Amino acid sequence: MDNSEALKKLQGIELEILLVLKDFCLQHDIAWFLDGGTALGAARHRGFIPWDDDIDVGMIREDYDRFVSLAKTRLPAGFSFHDGSNTPGYAAMFAKVYKDGTKYYTEETIEAGCDQGIFVDVFPYDRLENTLDLRKKQIRNARIWQSILYLYYTGKIVVPHKGLLGAAERGMCKTAHLIVSKLCNPNSIRKNFERSILFGEGDSSSLYLSLPWPNVPGFRRSDLLPATMLPFEKHEFPAPALWKKFLEATYGNWEQLPSVEDRHTHLPKYLDFGDGTSWSAE
Repeated sequence: MDNSEALKKLQGIELEILLVLKDFCLQHDIAWFLDGGTALGAARHRGFIPWDDDIDVGMIREDYDRFVSLAKTRLPAGFSFHDGSNTPGYAAMFAKVYKDGTKYYTEETIEAGCDQGIFVDVFPYDRLENTLDLRKKQIRNARIWQSILYLYYTGKIVVPHKGLLGAAERGMCKTAHLIVSKLCNPNSIRKNFERSILFGEGDSSSLYLSLPWPNVPGFRRSDLLPATMLPFEKHEFPAPALWKKFLEATYGNWEQLPSVEDRHTHLPKYLDFGDGTSWSAE
């Protein structure tokens, strides 16, 4: 199986999970929306970005908390909910829904001992502080604690540079992992992250952001909900209410395709599709 075949098969399983998540949220009246590159794919390609290898969805915190409480025990057979509360080696501050019997192993999950299946990411959107200074502090602290949790579990972090600078960054991550894994406790790290995001929980807070990956200024609730349906792989799924505004804030000129050299697929180290077939990067 070559890389393109593996990507297509991976996307097919992720779509299967997304359809299960859609039915589950409809059954339990949980509001949600396509997030990140999945929303971009729906708007620009009516499906996956051809080189994209994952699916992201978002939920306002109160919907996310309801989803977590229900999905832990009520997802249909063959699918399961995962976060740091029930999955050893799990380093993310957001949830995933796995298709059972599959494997999605990266260098990071292998080192962390996380038995990760093929998944859909579920991101909570939390309230931001009203004042710019407190908002910056809230975002900075959330980013720090998420990074520390990753470093607790693994030193094999994907770094932004190549060459000598990239080698230095990888060395720093390995050293940081050794220190953090000895000095910190993952439950304490998660509690510190949770405290950092609660800054904005006052009733007057009007902006929301996914704090595990805070890369945009934030959105008003009315930018996100009620959702607008967009086509995705011959189905329709909820997208942010003002999806053009959402995409412009996240990607700028979202309608323009990136150059060929900037179209990156990030397949993991090993995939098991749960049907007797698998793929390996080696």
